[in-house]
Amino acid sequence: MMRGRSDGAQKKRLLTSVAVVAVFVVILYVYFGSKGNGESALEYGSRSLRKLGSSYLGGDDDSDLSSKQDEKFGLEDGEDGIIPKSFPVCDDRHSELIPCLDRHLIYQMRLKLDLNLMEHYERHCPLPERRYNCLIPPPAGYKVPIKWPRSRDEVWKANIPHTHLAHEKSDQNWMVVKGDKINFPGGGTHFHYGADKYIASIANMLNFPNNNLNNGGKIRTVFDVGCGVASFGGYLLSSDIIAMSLAPNDVHQNQIQFALERGIPAYLGVLGTKRLPYPSRSFEFAHCSRCRIDWLQRDGILLLELDRVLRPGGYFAYSSPEAYAQDEEDLRIWREMSALVERMCWKIAEKRNQTVIWVKPLNNDCYMERPAGTQPPLCRSDDDPDAVWGVNMEACITPYSEHDHKVSGSGLAPWPARLTSPPPRLADFGYSTEMFEKDMELWQRRVEHYWNLLSPKISSDSLRNIMDMKANLGSFAAALKDKDVWVMNVVSKDGPNTLKIVYDRGLIGTTHDWCEAFSTYPRTYDLLHAWSVFSDIEKKGCSGEDLLLEIDRILRPSGFVIFNDKQHVIDFVKKYLSALHWEAVADPTSDPDQEGDDIVFIIQKKLWLTSESIRDSE
Repeated sequence: MMRGRSDGAQKKRLLTSVAVVAVFVVILYVYFGSKGNGESALEYGSRSLRKLGSSYLGGDDDSDLSSKQDEKFGLEDGEDGIIPKSFPVCDDRHSELIPCLDRHLIYQMRLKLDLNLMEHYERHCPLPERRYNCLIPPPAGYKVPIKWPRSRDEVWKANIPHTHLAHEKSDQNWMVVKGDKINFPGGGTHFHYGADKYIASIANMLNFPNNNLNNGGKIRTVFDVGCGVASFGGYLLSSDIIAMSLAPNDVHQNQIQFALERGIPAYLGVLGTKRLPYPSRSFEFAHCSRCRIDWLQRDGILLLELDRVLRPGGYFAYSSPEAYAQDEEDLRIWREMSALVERMCWKIAEKRNQTVIWVKPLNNDCYMERPAGTQPPLCRSDDDPDAVWGVNMEACITPYSEHDHKVSGSGLAPWPARLTSPPPRLADFGYSTEMFEKDMELWQRRVEHYWNLLSPKISSDSLRNIMDMKANLGSFAAALKDKDVWVMNVVSKDGPNTLKIVYDRGLIGTTHDWCEAFSTYPRTYDLLHAWSVFSDIEKKGCSGEDLLLEIDRILRPSGFVIFNDKQHVIDFVKKYLSALHWEAVADPTSDPDQEGDDIVFIIQKKLWLTSESIRDSE
């Protein structure tokens, strides 16, 4: 009898287990099947689109949704040509869409990514058939951003309606919610009492004159990894230092969005498996304050990537418990990290309180003197340290070029002289000093022409965040040196890798392919300069319409785009003005410094809200 009851109980338990597993399988099928079949609310495709309501600011009432035009980019209108009256509008939930950094896309594509290596925070772009192809709406109550320099310290809460960081970091003075604004007291995880005092203390550690980190113009470009809301970079600007503040779209979402809304240079990215989108020897100074990076993983590969982008004699300031704590785990990490950087030939410049600062060697001597078999090894001689787009990191040391080794440094003039001094790496492209100087003169005239066209629409504080979509040598940005702006200089992955010239001039930028979306939040730039960008992607067979939508996503309402391109490109752009709710600033004019049919055409983006956004904000 006892045994019979036991067998019956086992059968019951078995049946129950089978039922539970079956239910679980059904749930998984429904969940992932719905994603694969386009039923999810966040699915890519028409289910996330809707018409622009008749009640919006800055558009036409007859903006009916028309079918998407499958037009070859740049063709002239024919009798059968279709000109859309409007683009569809994305669902309000996509007001912060970053197409190539969208985790919903990753889930839908069922990509097998290594979470430990941060691959899910790297770029994964949708295929053309998975793109939204719609206008990104602003959030409810959106306002034209507060102007610089006030924006460093306060932004409109409605523009970035996320306050979780204020609560999570309330004891660290990252940000404070005050009424309809969010204030930034300048604090950080390791500098509660203000970034300005923390920066001065680092300069003091290095015995720089007047506790100024720019060290007489010798330090100009800084890389702040795991930057939070970029207060460190924001407070460096007053010292004529420009920082590339980097953070992923991780659990602390919106930190880069806050940085850009504040008018501080920043970029969405991660130290994962791919090289950072910057050439070798780009930064004089790197910084990590509680950046939560495991620098010892994979034979120190992340620290070696940092080494790649540091200049000869560059510094790395590391503020973290491992630098000062006495518990066993922190001591272990400190010992292993100290051994690693010693094998990398880094030396401690200073160690005080909670911060250690290492300095990179000036030449290759130390590398050559290491015993045979020392790890990490030197990179292969055929490895191009400036190739970055989609290139995997390697756990090896990047030695200096023959020039840098010979002069024991980069040979750059201090800032601001370096902006106009021909950098030594010009020779890598076969460019002469005369060519460099002519390029500067050309872009000085062009920028003056641009500003004459813009002058009826802008005042001295209208623009802050600017992007040069095809930066070449960086002379467009150099011509803006007297204006209170900063420029993200973008160099194409397909053309000459002139981004190292941009950095050698004391400017910042990144590598990109304009057939894909840029790694930034919507509404983050005041002005985009599109010089021959559309002609370039046309040659590659990419969609001009997609690029127009991407420009609109990046551009702030009331922001501007300067198109400088062929006549047929300008005609193409003009056809879509009403569809994008853009308006021409002035009639197209010829480029006075360009032979052929190059035309300058400037537009301004209107501020519009969907019917739902207006209702929600009332």
